[in-house]
Amino acid sequence: MPHFHIDYSANLEEVVDMGALCEALRAAAADIETFPVPGIRVRAIRVDHWAMADGDPKHGFVDLTIRLREGRPEDVKKDAVTRIFETMKAFMAPAMRTRSIALSAEIRDIDAGLSPKFGTVRDHLEDDA
Repeated sequence: MPHFHIDYSANLEEVVDMGALCEALRAAAADIETFPVPGIRVRAIRVDHWAMADGDPKHGFVDLTIRLREGRPEDVKKDAVTRIFETMKAFMAPAMRTRSIALSAEIRDIDAGLSPKFGTVRDHLEDDA
């Protein structure tokens, strides 16, 4: 953990490079001590059907949910979500100058006892030392 899940409105597909947003968030997360690098996962899912604000389809959104194993102090989580949200805002700024876009982010704790994990990512990471 952490897992970053982005939902975004389909009308942003042609104006925002979602793969690049995923990479920007991954890189920012890797610089935050509370996010262990081997556990970072960033994914973006296009939402084809949405309605918002006054119903005009020109409005778009990017909604980020960060799921994180429980146990971190509130101030650490607040700092982390603030830093990640600032990264998302900076990345989205060019598109937001010309488009109606709503950004949101939330960090959620996951009960470790109810969330089994297994993988070999750590076995395959390059050792930077």
